[in-house]
Amino acid sequence: MLNLSVLLEDSARRYPNKDAFIFMDTHLSYAQVNGAANQIANGLKSIGIQPGDKVALSCLNLPYFPMIYYGILKAGATVVPLSVLLKREEVAYHLKDSDAKAYFCFLGAPGLPMLEEGFAGFQNAPDCKNFFVITAKPTDPSPIEGQKTMGMLMGSQSPICETARTNAEDTAVIIYTSGTTGRPKGAELTHSNLTLNSILSANLSQCNEEDTWLIVLPLFHIFAMVVLMNAGVYKGTANVLLPRFDPEAVLGLMQKHKVSIFAGVPTMYWGLVNYENTKFDLKGIASNLKMALSGGASLPVSVLEDFEAKFNVPILEGYGMSEGSPVVTFNHPNKVRKPGSVGTPVWGVEVRVVDENDNEMPVGEKGEIVYRGHNVMKGYYKRDEVNKEVLRGGWLHSGDVGVMDEDGYFYIVDRTKDMVIRGGLNVYPREVEEVMMKHPAVSLVAVIGIPDDQFGEEIKACVVLKEGECVEADELKAWTKERIAAYKYPRVIEFLDALPMSATGKILKKELRR
Repeated sequence: MLNLSVLLEDSARRYPNKDAFIFMDTHLSYAQVNGAANQIANGLKSIGIQPGDKVALSCLNLPYFPMIYYGILKAGATVVPLSVLLKREEVAYHLKDSDAKAYFCFLGAPGLPMLEEGFAGFQNAPDCKNFFVITAKPTDPSPIEGQKTMGMLMGSQSPICETARTNAEDTAVIIYTSGTTGRPKGAELTHSNLTLNSILSANLSQCNEEDTWLIVLPLFHIFAMVVLMNAGVYKGTANVLLPRFDPEAVLGLMQKHKVSIFAGVPTMYWGLVNYENTKFDLKGIASNLKMALSGGASLPVSVLEDFEAKFNVPILEGYGMSEGSPVVTFNHPNKVRKPGSVGTPVWGVEVRVVDENDNEMPVGEKGEIVYRGHNVMKGYYKRDEVNKEVLRGGWLHSGDVGVMDEDGYFYIVDRTKDMVIRGGLNVYPREVEEVMMKHPAVSLVAVIGIPDDQFGEEIKACVVLKEGECVEADELKAWTKERIAAYKYPRVIEFLDALPMSATGKILKKELRR
């Protein structure tokens, strides 16, 4: 037997009165969160949810998320976390595709019509029979007539529950990919996948019960769910929740709670580097920070250097994906760190760089990143044909272009789909972005390919300038051309006030292309 919820149960036994989750002025202990999860598990059982059933969850970074997440697991069901930004048609698609039997949906926040979209999506998924509103307080009445709340489900349920006897290879979570190529697909992650990756992540971050995490990455995303929430719960850390990234809010919570570990995606580090309000004690904040983690996308070296200079703490960058539960490689804290590298494979995982015929590439040569190990998903839910291709030869084919150096460190060059082919020559946008980010007037840049009659594709750079800076497009082109091969520099430059980003802070290149 193995059930991922043992992470919470064990810490509730070891640290019953210790803060588990902190949101605003609310402090919930490990015993309280575990008791609430038990009530939810008992409530789900009472409405007929069986082991193996799928239960969906849309919720911001609030204490309700871990309560429901671990409650679903305790009932033996599979958690289907959904982005809080999905529209009704997308919600309906995910509920139908995952065969969800129940759906928890938070009522939302200003500017975020989550409940309206979620309920409309539920109504268009007839096989999903149960809808529960997550209200601001469990005692609040349902804002939708005839629909139960999470609090009503918990009702008078016992805070003691016998956890379902799930097996290690049973599916614990179905996490949907972003759908950048076709409709989103649900990666089936097992109790074994996620338990091992959570323990690995805790060891890599070197966290312990004395640490305080700040979780601003959305919990519905695999990075925050496993590397932060599950890892922190396993070690008994205090976890400060923030629903949305805002540099001022982040720094305020770091100062208030003496946060010792922060994790973010590159755009968050960029936001903190460029925040210049001096009302916070940056030296004090930096003195409490012992580690910063980055993932989700490649971190520009210039952002890494600027953040480390400002906060005097190293950023350890790793590489992962939903299908890898998620961590695949990492800059291990006890090994030499190489800026720009995503490190070496984590314990129990093999990584290779291969060509289009799956032949291993020589050191220093670009190819597709493939890996195998305990972290690899069972497969995409109900996608047998896709699984045969993605998991061929026993290796998960990532779709990411990378290279390995002579010391076994890996570097992510780009996504295969983001590569620009200009006149038959491959151009990797990240390489161009790294160069342009070094221009003193440039704050952020995203490089994409656009259709071109002569070359098939042409290179375009979408640029955000630093506040108060000014540079002409031709001047920036010439500057870049001096520092990169002639076929790689952007022929088209567009200046924007901001770049479109996902809920997880990734730059949405598909929106720029559109």
